[in-house]
Amino acid sequence: MTLSHEDSVRLFRSSAPYINAHRGKTFVIMFGGEAVLDANFGRLIQDIALLHSLGMRIIITHGARPQIDERLQLRGLQGRFVDGLRVTNKATLECVKDAAGSLRSQIEALLTLGLPNSPMHGARIRVCSGNLVIAKPIGVRNGIDFEHTGLVRRIDVEGIQDQLEDGSIVLLSPMGYSPTGEVFNLSHEDVATQAAIALGADKLITLSEFDGLYKVDDQRNEKFIRTIELNALRSLVDSGQVLAESTCLTAMMATVDAGIERAHCVSYKDNGTLLKELFTRDGDGTLVMQNHYEQLRGASIDDVGGILNLIRPLEESGALVKRSRELLESEIEQFTVIERDGMIIACAALYIFPEDASGEIACVATHRDYRGQNRGERLLAALKNKAILYQLKRIFVLTTVTGHWFLEQGFDEQSVDMLPSSKKQMYNYTRNSKVYMLNLDS
Repeated sequence: MTLSHEDSVRLFRSSAPYINAHRGKTFVIMFGGEAVLDANFGRLIQDIALLHSLGMRIIITHGARPQIDERLQLRGLQGRFVDGLRVTNKATLECVKDAAGSLRSQIEALLTLGLPNSPMHGARIRVCSGNLVIAKPIGVRNGIDFEHTGLVRRIDVEGIQDQLEDGSIVLLSPMGYSPTGEVFNLSHEDVATQAAIALGADKLITLSEFDGLYKVDDQRNEKFIRTIELNALRSLVDSGQVLAESTCLTAMMATVDAGIERAHCVSYKDNGTLLKELFTRDGDGTLVMQNHYEQLRGASIDDVGGILNLIRPLEESGALVKRSRELLESEIEQFTVIERDGMIIACAALYIFPEDASGEIACVATHRDYRGQNRGERLLAALKNKAILYQLKRIFVLTTVTGHWFLEQGFDEQSVDMLPSSKKQMYNYTRNSKVYMLNLDS
């Protein structure tokens, strides 16, 4: 699909908040050797280079399993796995070093590409790799000697930070080195996980053959998971209800559990999916996080502009009474909002009438792109709890168009005479709003 000039301008402008938010942040990007074989890999590297050009601090960790298998086959050797881990003898280690070194050179070459007709023209990206991962042997497990297969012992945080500060992309291969001079074959998810944790990265981004994570029900129906908190994901995993690439799932859960705020999973097959995940509000893959990135909270003076933008279409249609900025600023403490990645997507206010222990629910609005997902119910529940804290006995609403929704929430239609006396004096008979009430002490 070709974007029009207006669409391109709108897309660029809408990405600006995310560019500002991500600048200076540290991202660990993880992919297996399968991604390198995919036809989209060149474009993926270009997108990673673009992230670097926009001011993000990038650490790339890559796997090499299919490349190692290919070299074993060429040498007439048989690979051996136990519990998903490769047993690395001396002959296999030579294949590991060959495959990892070749992939490192290939990735570095792609990141260095600067032809005039390429998206990376003029980027002049420096790539740093080396002995930045200190490893230890797995040893003997259940009688199996894993020989040169190892685990991450320590990440050279200072060395990586120095390279990032110098403006380089850091490239970590699936190999580690011991203080005794030995080389170990590591899993790339172990390298990515430990690097993200040690560096206190802002994000771990895993690249998968899948679009992200899927929830599977008892009938094996699949539902895409756009956003999920770690505890909810853990429950799905424990009940066997998640379809995902195992290395991505393991790395995401481990990093978020260790305190990394967000971990993403996107496809390495789809052109531009990494950019869509990071620079659009709803993303393109799966986001696993500690806390939901939609926050329901009390409004502050900084939210006035966002609330005005949200309610303006409803005011213009006559569904809401018009409010000036000055009035909204003076009443901002009455408002509760839902914020999604810095944007106010829903709001509502509670005005208290102490003379008869009642409260008015007003200015209920949800952005048109986020309706139908229970956000109105969440706001109403929050305001009901607030009313109970103020020991109110009932809440009411005046509306011309949303009466049925309030009836569904348990409100009853009442006459204007049931309003508090001060509210009744302000009732606009020309507008002819209907009155709905809900008792809180029943």
